[in-house]
Amino acid sequence: MRVEEAVGRQVARLREARGMSLTQLGEALGRYLDRPWSRQAVHQAERGRRAFTACELTAFAFALDTSVPALFLTDAAQVELPGQTVTAEDYRAILLAAREDAPLDGVEELMAALHDIGAVLARPSLARLARIAAVAEQVARDDAG
Repeated sequence: MRVEEAVGRQVARLREARGMSLTQLGEALGRYLDRPWSRQAVHQAERGRRAFTACELTAFAFALDTSVPALFLTDAAQVELPGQTVTAEDYRAILLAAREDAPLDGVEELMAALHDIGAVLARPSLARLARIAAVAEQVARDDAG
């Protein structure tokens, strides 16, 4: 997935979660960008059909009451940049901290933890272990009774 598509999908998800229409988001962007975006312009952005300036990303973050790094979050396995495709892990790493010792703010730390929890819960092996544990508990109860 191209990085513009990842941002666009996240913008669409956040807009919908906040109950905003395309027109309402366009008007909200106008408060920060000196003129509103049309419904069509917002739609094109959400479809990943345009690049974003730093000012536009900042306006989206303000209009959607989020952070700029949160706009870049994606579940894609790989993210395409013009010169190279990067793994999801490398992509997430640059969103959270540039250095290993750099402090995370609470939102970034929570986003990283939620992603990690989701990845663990989605593993088929975890579901198998849960079934095995349930069977083991049943056998133990049967043996005790």
